[in-house]
Amino acid sequence: MIKLPQEHAQGRTTLADLQDIRSKLFASLVSDVLDSLGYMNQALPPAIRPLDESSVMVGRARTALFMDVYEVEPDENPYDLEIRLIDSLQPDQIPVFSCGRTGRIAPWGELLSTAAKVRGAAGALMDGMVRDIKAIRTMGFPVFHGGIGPLDSKGRGKIMAVDVPVECAGVRIAPGDLIVADADGVVVVPQQVEAQALAAAYEKLKGERKTLADLQAGISLGAVYAKYGIL
Repeated sequence: MIKLPQEHAQGRTTLADLQDIRSKLFASLVSDVLDSLGYMNQALPPAIRPLDESSVMVGRARTALFMDVYEVEPDENPYDLEIRLIDSLQPDQIPVFSCGRTGRIAPWGELLSTAAKVRGAAGALMDGMVRDIKAIRTMGFPVFHGGIGPLDSKGRGKIMAVDVPVECAGVRIAPGDLIVADADGVVVVPQQVEAQALAAAYEKLKGERKTLADLQAGISLGAVYAKYGIL
């Protein structure tokens, strides 16, 4: 049974906040503040790339765990949980597909992108492959992926559980975790430190803007670093 994450639990970021994050913050900044809080393994590896480098993706994780299969059972709908997850998406959620590292499937394509976009999803993330890339780029839907290929998941991989903690490209992602992604990569903010991390990110953003202004004014890098401690 699909478990829908609670919407706007006390102290959680609202949809308006997500839009503010999307317009002001960026992946490297969020990664830096997570490092400072002792969360050093929150950035997905560089093999996970945006289908379009202009994409910015900020939202909450809805997770799906794939397993490898090698046949389709008679009378089975191999897409059952996949369909149920996509049809239950809420605005600003991000389906996260944990596909493993076999490179056997491209579970995401034009049709899922269309269905997710219509439901207001903020994008999609997977360590598997993506296909139908021309159509997805045309519709402007953010997809962060582990490769490009034509292989359907049918007979190769199947979702076994949804809305459970997963590892995507080696990074743990729990349902409801905040995901911030852009051309620099994908960063996962655990819910237990979300408020602290975001407060620190906005504060660091102020310092970075001051640092940049001083550098543009010709002040030396050493002097600016001594003043703000930001590099």
